Amino acid sequence: MRRLLSNKKVQVIANGGFAVVALVVAIVGGRHFAHSGFALSHADPLLLAGAVLLFLVAYAFKAWGWQRLFTDEDRPQASALAFAGGAACVGGVALPGRLDDALRVACVKRFPGVRTSIGALALSLLVLGMLDNAALAPMSAVAAVHASSWTVRLGFGVVALAGVLAAAFVASLPRLAGVAFVQRFRLGRWLATHTHCNRRAAAALVFISVSWALRATAVFLLLDALSMNRSFPLALAFLCASAASAALPIAPAGAATQAGAGSAILIASGVHAGDAIAFSVAAQVLVVGTGAVVVLLLAGWQLARRARFVSALRPLPAR
Repeated sequence: MRRLLSNKKVQVIANGGFAVVALVVAIVGGRHFAHSGFALSHADPLLLAGAVLLFLVAYAFKAWGWQRLFTDEDRPQASALAFAGGAACVGGVALPGRLDDALRVACVKRFPGVRTSIGALALSLLVLGMLDNAALAPMSAVAAVHASSWTVRLGFGVVALAGVLAAAFVASLPRLAGVAFVQRFRLGRWLATHTHCNRRAAAALVFISVSWALRATAVFLLLDALSMNRSFPLALAFLCASAASAALPIAPAGAATQAGAGSAILIASGVHAGDAIAFSVAAQVLVVGTGAVVVLLLAGWQLARRARFVSALRPLPAR
């Protein structure tokens, strides 16, 4: 069984099957809600298409940022990381909070051509989460300034402070790994050889910040597409609340938690409860749907590469 799972052809077929199933689920669910009066059925098509495109491009920037956190020996392809991000987003429909990281590790390890160790992946995910918090810090600060109540303002202030502390931790990690006392231990010596340098961490933060900025713009376009309050601070508040809820160590399905947090911040900002819930569900459908598209595109690309490789190895027919 293990030999079968380690076969590259089986891996590519399994990844392709997962992508097809994920896309079918997204399409069927979207059509069901559309016929039942789902919010997206009344959205402006051009603005909706723009939001979808921005969500797709955000996956690429997130993958490029994540890739910068690996050493040269451990670094996987950006396509493997984008595939893992899309799969984790789709899996968040059913998986409890934080289990999507385990799905990311599994997807990267099963992606063809990847030789990255589980330890290196786990370390990169830890730093990636810290940089996500750091990238959200300025957005949370803007959302806090424009918040309508002191409780919401305090919550966003905590998120912004957590982002600053996370950035400080990432910046100090290489120096911490080089301390003589830490290197006395086996884990410390491993950390010293696998941790990032601050130059690469800064580059990763730039890519990750661009990814979050693209998502915030996509949320703003979606607000406009659904004829809701066209406020960029409101879009930032929705995005930060959804992202902060995803960091909960124990939570129900990640997508449901994010939708609930997003609708709560919209209601607190004065949006009607029904409209807030409809918008949150619509946003999650778009995010999950674009994740499924990313998985499908990359799985199809791998299948095409595999087919070309197999055809090239076939002997030419005798004349």
